[in-house]
Amino acid sequence: MTESAGVVQAAAEIVHKAGEHIRLTELTGFETTAIWAVWATSIVALLYGVYLMFEILSKSKGTQKMIDINDEIFKGAKAYLARQFKTIIWLVIGLMVVLFATTAIDPSLGLTEDQVLKVKIGRSLAFFLGALASALTGLVGMILAVKGNVRVAAAAVNKGKAEALTIAFRTGSIAGMFTIGLGLLGATSIFLIFQDIPSAISDVLVGFGFGGCLLALFMRVGGGIYTKAADVGADLVGKVEKNIPEDDPRNAATIADNVGDNVGDCAGMAADIFESYEVTLVAAMILGAAVFGNLGVIFPLFVRAIGVITSIAGTYAVRARNDEEHAMRPIQRGFMVASVLSIIGFAVATVYYLVPEIAKYMELNPERYTGAPENAATIIAWKLFAITTIGIFLSFAISKLTEYFTSTEDKPVKEIVKSTMTGPATTILSGTAEGMESSVWSICAIAISLATSVVIFNIGPIGDVYAVTHQVLYGIALVGLGMLTVTGIIVAEDTFGPVSDNAQGIGEMAKLSDKGRKVLDELDAVGNSTKAITKGFAIATAVIAAVALFSSFNQVTGLEFINLSKPTVFIGLLIGGAIPFLFSAILIRAVGRAAFLVVNEVRRQFKEIKGLMAGKAKPESAKVVDICTSAALRELVSPALLAILMPVAVGFLLKADGLGGYLAGVILVGQLMAVYLSNTGGAWDNAKKSVEAMGLKGTERHKAAVIGDTVGDPFKDTAGPALNPLIKVMNLVALLIAPILPAMHEGLTINSIIIVLVCLGIVTVGLMYSKRSDPAVAAIEKEVITKTAKAKK
Repeated sequence: MTESAGVVQAAAEIVHKAGEHIRLTELTGFETTAIWAVWATSIVALLYGVYLMFEILSKSKGTQKMIDINDEIFKGAKAYLARQFKTIIWLVIGLMVVLFATTAIDPSLGLTEDQVLKVKIGRSLAFFLGALASALTGLVGMILAVKGNVRVAAAAVNKGKAEALTIAFRTGSIAGMFTIGLGLLGATSIFLIFQDIPSAISDVLVGFGFGGCLLALFMRVGGGIYTKAADVGADLVGKVEKNIPEDDPRNAATIADNVGDNVGDCAGMAADIFESYEVTLVAAMILGAAVFGNLGVIFPLFVRAIGVITSIAGTYAVRARNDEEHAMRPIQRGFMVASVLSIIGFAVATVYYLVPEIAKYMELNPERYTGAPENAATIIAWKLFAITTIGIFLSFAISKLTEYFTSTEDKPVKEIVKSTMTGPATTILSGTAEGMESSVWSICAIAISLATSVVIFNIGPIGDVYAVTHQVLYGIALVGLGMLTVTGIIVAEDTFGPVSDNAQGIGEMAKLSDKGRKVLDELDAVGNSTKAITKGFAIATAVIAAVALFSSFNQVTGLEFINLSKPTVFIGLLIGGAIPFLFSAILIRAVGRAAFLVVNEVRRQFKEIKGLMAGKAKPESAKVVDICTSAALRELVSPALLAILMPVAVGFLLKADGLGGYLAGVILVGQLMAVYLSNTGGAWDNAKKSVEAMGLKGTERHKAAVIGDTVGDPFKDTAGPALNPLIKVMNLVALLIAPILPAMHEGLTINSIIIVLVCLGIVTVGLMYSKRSDPAVAAIEKEVITKTAKAKK
């Protein structure tokens, strides 16, 4: 998480002020071996991912028609990502130069010129490697998802639900293993390379995290616009106007829709969670060093290593039976197995590592623990265990809450299904109400977890003010660490969604047997819930880090507190709260503009291609793919400018405390809105599938459900998921500029005014660009008006 990058910065400040530095040479032989063992664990995760890759690729791909359809999907996905990476690479190179030139090292640290140069090179190179690793994680997930979906469809027909579900989940597990493998490999490698240079770890890791986060933003925004432009266009013309099934091969937008599932959900989510996983780990490592020395570094590494092993075990626990009533249950079993094994692993690490090592640390630092009871080491160790375990329970709570509000088996979706009897309006109203309520319970779960972690360290506090204060901060980092322990399973659940969705599409286009298509429909419905669950999980990780973010921001800027009654702070809060709405508006407008072009193209083909509706001719799918690709890349500019430049403008205009208020507004409103958008869209989608499962396709109830699903598409797959990287990028930009913000007592200088005006000017241009009238849309509109006028005459 980028918020966790703030924890990294704060931890570095704590370490510097305490006169402590993290050096591998200070570690014992056991601890050195442990770090290398964790590094090796990351390699195990990658090797297991490769093993799963070969296992999946060995499965049958089905008929030649299925293979041909799959090849078209793969061709479209590969072409989009290739064009996206070509567009982004120049920005990445430019930012590498900026990061190298702007790296500021505190002269009081006494670094040599060679060391300063190493840090500068390391920071810019880490930024590039972070972006590369993030892109690689998304690319591997996307490629294997496309390769796996046709095999899931073949298994559904030939072997049944059990085999199809297993293949779909293990395909997702490949992305999960690469996410945790590359994240752990990057963190431990940077730690091993730079741990002898004070300040280097935080500087380099912020660069690594920024690279990963920026790629996640681009992949989320671009992929989201692509997938929903195609999806909305396909549904409006296909289901509503032509009354043909979803993924019908006669629909020119069907291939683009399936391509979008992969570039949006697979690539975007994997890149997003990869960055969160990596920076959270190192933040906990550095905070641990400040509070407990070496053992505070080793314990987070143990937690991550435990997570690798338990995630592998969890993937094997996902085994279904053909007669299994609910396809979601095997996935839930895998999650539970991984979670329970993780808690057992935490307990073992507590007994055999934390208790004895904390006792040794207390003996070496008696001034911090004056008057502590004899069993103080045991008490502190089990507090750390409890707080890390809270993270596991929070991930479970978020999972269950999201499942409840989006599953076809629970009351909220059933209420929406009931609302379809009275038309589209009540369908929209019902879904909106359920989505709003889901946001409340989600943030309550997060608040309770944070409050519990704070209370645990303040009940019977052990140590002086410094020790207890930073135990609390370390504890908050451990909540996030615990929550991300089962990341391998979480990413697998997310990728399961687009894999099953594409498999269902292939089944429809290839006209597979009714039995096979029924299995694929069930897996697709479950996939909608798993995607919603993982989106809620990603949002929750951002909010968990918010408390630590404020601590880090205060450390960097020298603020003792952020006073909400101060006008500049409250103004910042108001502006920050408005940003998620503006950002979402830009993305939803972009989807609407692109969908307009898709709808027109699909209508044109039905009208002009003879025999298309009768199934005697093929649609020109490549034209729709090109429309979606061009639109997605064109619409990347405005959201990126807003994310990067608004914190700069607010910081130089309202100073550090005003920027703190701004971040608070972005985080709070962004979390509530992201959960609302994600869950509302997921509920509408599954309500539509429930109506279809009732045999009501083509009826007025089905049309009402389709309209709800169409409205929810950009909610759950474009605007909602993109808010998470938005929050991350804004927080990281704020942390990067914090050391150069004007002092609190200074007035507005000429330089500050120029910076503010330039940033706001560029953002304004970007907003105007997002609201522009597309020439292609204008031409179509003019043609329709002309034809209407002639018809009246």
